[in-house]
Amino acid sequence: MEIDLNADLGEGVGLDAELMPLITSANVCCGLHAGGPSEIATTLALAGQHGVAVGAHPGYADRANFGRIEQSLLPDDVAALCLYQLGALLALTPKVRYVKPHGALYNQACRDRTLAHTVVEVAASYDLAVVGLPGSQLEAATKTLNSRFIPEGFADRRYRPDGSLVPRTEPDAFVHDPAEAVSQVEWLVRAKGVRTICVHGDNPEAVTFTRAVRAALLGRGFTLKAFA
Repeated sequence: MEIDLNADLGEGVGLDAELMPLITSANVCCGLHAGGPSEIATTLALAGQHGVAVGAHPGYADRANFGRIEQSLLPDDVAALCLYQLGALLALTPKVRYVKPHGALYNQACRDRTLAHTVVEVAASYDLAVVGLPGSQLEAATKTLNSRFIPEGFADRRYRPDGSLVPRTEPDAFVHDPAEAVSQVEWLVRAKGVRTICVHGDNPEAVTFTRAVRAALLGRGFTLKAFA
């Protein structure tokens, strides 16, 4: 089985150089929820060195909360927010292959039809695929707009019965054991049809966790390959 392993990078956490050789796709922060031009440029250079696919990772302009607090913005404002960030990344590299919203924007777009449609329209204007939860409003919007959708699962987050993620604010929201994470990945691939698996790059244990998950996936017969 082929699977893509992605991580959110360019956020100024300082682990990009260690994580990049372990993944196949990098969701590059576009400078509003974290990071900045220098971090983006450095991350893009690392991705080029390691042959890692690049996607845009736009989020809310809320550095104090790392873009993880939900906001109520009009569709036009969300479109402008995403276009601004995507434009910044495209100015630094023409090799952007997909869009994956960050944090609260991701969670809201996965369940809110109007917001999902707005995000997908922005991606479609540049003929880019969209990454999101399977069965979400993001997936539905890509079908409506005839765009490409990449179903994503999370190795380090727990799930609710409806397929949504357990909020970070709730107890036991994270998976810490690599063996449990790999079992979850196998379930996500078989039961949910995911094609890319995310490990969060801002976790202090991200490198150790990602290295263990990668080794376990390879050991179980997975081929790691970028979807884009």
